[in-house]
Amino acid sequence: MKKYLFLIVFAIGIFAGVAQEKDEVVTTYYLIRHAEKNRAVKGDKDPFLTIKGAKRADHWAEVLSNANINMVYTTNYNRTKETAQPTATKNGLRLYVYDPRKMYDEGFKYNTRGKNVLIVGHSNTTNVFANKILGKDKYKEIEDDNNSNLYIVTVTKSGATSVLLKIDH
Repeated sequence: MKKYLFLIVFAIGIFAGVAQEKDEVVTTYYLIRHAEKNRAVKGDKDPFLTIKGAKRADHWAEVLSNANINMVYTTNYNRTKETAQPTATKNGLRLYVYDPRKMYDEGFKYNTRGKNVLIVGHSNTTNVFANKILGKDKYKEIEDDNNSNLYIVTVTKSGATSVLLKIDH
């Protein structure tokens, strides 16, 4: 756990340190895929998390505890909301729902400018969201059994940078 916190704080420090030198507004996005979902009912389009998934959601709240999260965005599905809720609760925040068909539009950029934002999505949207913020096709779709990717994307006046961490619990 301490190793993960160190990596995150280190990554944030690198990005923020560069921006602070230039006295810029820094926006940092933390993007994750929802935790493990219940696959017991075939065809269930809106399952809840499994016990393992709920534990992972709690773990994300711990991992992100030093990230000073200001806003939490999630798609309108049980599994993403349940993954985001522990972090939102820990920070005294509400959940904002975003439409994955309209990710990173001008309104989203305006509302999140200068904030530290957690975004919870899906295997086929989290990488796309990170790529939209970066303005390039850097990340591929997440494998269906992978719930441990943490994309940290930092935006400053000079552009966007990113790092991908794998956080197991």
